[in-house]
Amino acid sequence: MYEVFENLLKEKNVSSYRVSKDTGVTQTALSNWKTGKSTPTAKTLQKIADYFGVTIDYLMTGKEPEKDWEPKLTEKDEKDMQKELKNLLDQLDSNTGLMFDGEAMDDETKELLKASLEHAVRTARITAKKKYTPKKYRK
Repeated sequence: MYEVFENLLKEKNVSSYRVSKDTGVTQTALSNWKTGKSTPTAKTLQKIADYFGVTIDYLMTGKEPEKDWEPKLTEKDEKDMQKELKNLLDQLDSNTGLMFDGEAMDDETKELLKASLEHAVRTARITAKKKYTPKKYRK
């Protein structure tokens, strides 16, 4: 664990003395940590992690925790969604004449419906990508 601290010192070009002064962690505490006589408290780890702009996990392991993979929609996905949306709206318009409470929908209501459908199609596509993309392709 102290090795990660030393690497951060080299990377940021600071001394342990500077870290001690800036964070309020005593030189003795850092020395005891280095020799293995003690381990820092969670509060001390947080101060050091904040000083270097890293997480406590990184400070302890040298590795950042894996972030949840969020799929990104490609240009092809966007085109496909627009086609799906157009087909949905065409079907609705041709079959029922898009009526609301027995009256034909005005253009503003149609745009709201289109926005709602687009959101639903986008959410469904992202959910499918999350669920069905194999782990080896998640980057």
